[in-house]
Amino acid sequence: MASLLIADDHPLFRAALKQAARDALGAVELFEADSLDAVLALLDAQPQVDLVLLDLHMPGNHGLAGLAAVRAQFPGVAVIVVSANDDPRVVRRALDHGAAGYLPKSAGLDELRDAIRCVLACETWLPPVLRASVARAQSAPGDADLASRLASLSPQQFRVLALVAEGLLNKQIADRLDIQERTVKAHLTAIFERLGVRNRTQASVVLRELELSDPARRIEGG
Repeated sequence: MASLLIADDHPLFRAALKQAARDALGAVELFEADSLDAVLALLDAQPQVDLVLLDLHMPGNHGLAGLAAVRAQFPGVAVIVVSANDDPRVVRRALDHGAAGYLPKSAGLDELRDAIRCVLACETWLPPVLRASVARAQSAPGDADLASRLASLSPQQFRVLALVAEGLLNKQIADRLDIQERTVKAHLTAIFERLGVRNRTQASVVLRELELSDPARRIEGG
């Protein structure tokens, strides 16, 4: 039986995704999360999860950083990005950073079901309306290299990097992750080397390069 995690902060949209998953697969194990922290905690507690439907702009996630976190910490889990943003360049970036599919929030139930079935069959899925434009879209400069460097980090190293990007000091990171401060320093040395950066500020910039604006928030803001 397949196991899916529905990760979105809107209860009604989670309900629609759950119904689509049941329609597509019949018997299915479903989990829900409404923030990136909840996603990572649940994947850690439920290693049997096969597929995550990940909202790009849920709390704690500001674009592709959440996708990178899931792919780095749980490389065996497939991810379908779910977003109101259907810019072909954004879709291209999501695929470059390891998404197995991309699902606009405007998609119908048939597309939802197709996406789930295809990705669980180890195929890549895009909505038909976007396939041609995404094929023409060029990867962002440096994205492939950045994705490769992030993928080279261990799960714990990625956690350290994320906390550095939040502005935490070494002792705070050690307390948060329940490890020794010298272990944090060792992780940072490895992170700097693998990312090709010299300091914490440059390492933080790497994650900020994955941030995307939320079109829904731009509309709400006028």
